[in-house]
Amino acid sequence: MEPCARTPSATANASRRRGRCSPSAASTSRSNEVARRAGVSIGTLYNRFPNRAALVAAVFADRVEAVGRLAEESLAVADPWAGFVRSRRAGLLHAGRRPPGSRPPPRRSCPGHGHAGPRGAAHALMTQVVERAQRSGALRPDFVLSDMAFVTWAITRTIEATAGVDPEAWRRHLGFVLDGLRAGAAHPLPRPALTDEQIAAALRSC
Repeated sequence: MEPCARTPSATANASRRRGRCSPSAASTSRSNEVARRAGVSIGTLYNRFPNRAALVAAVFADRVEAVGRLAEESLAVADPWAGFVRSRRAGLLHAGRRPPGSRPPPRRSCPGHGHAGPRGAAHALMTQVVERAQRSGALRPDFVLSDMAFVTWAITRTIEATAGVDPEAWRRHLGFVLDGLRAGAAHPLPRPALTDEQIAAALRSC
């Protein structure tokens, strides 16, 4: 198939599959660089994606869907703590398949910024995973969904750093983190959770 005949989803999928255009690149690179990495002409890029937001939305669509499916599967686990742990392990396995060095884009560039549409549905489901574990008394009550994002981010760096030495090393570090999230191990935290505005500012600076 010629590049000019590619559909929008095919173009976005090709970028993800080849690792040539990670979401961070899609949200920060110039349009001609994005086109080059995806293997299409700049004209094709503009025809398929009228603006950068549309391109980022296509690249992130599968990730949002994956988070939603993961949350639903975790909620189906009878034990709330086991469901929460499953969401973290499976989420990290998914994150570990991203191209090395790929980082979340600034929230101002993310599709569905806020809690609307598919992103909002996935957010609501993951909130249920957290709150269900808290109601069971297993997960510490001061843990919030934004903390989950930074836990995932931190362990993802471990996955990248140890991939060539021991691809499973991250599981040990996640074990330490999970033990610290148990309600029985909780102690007062030195700082409150970041606000949405602070998280957006932190991601913009990456």
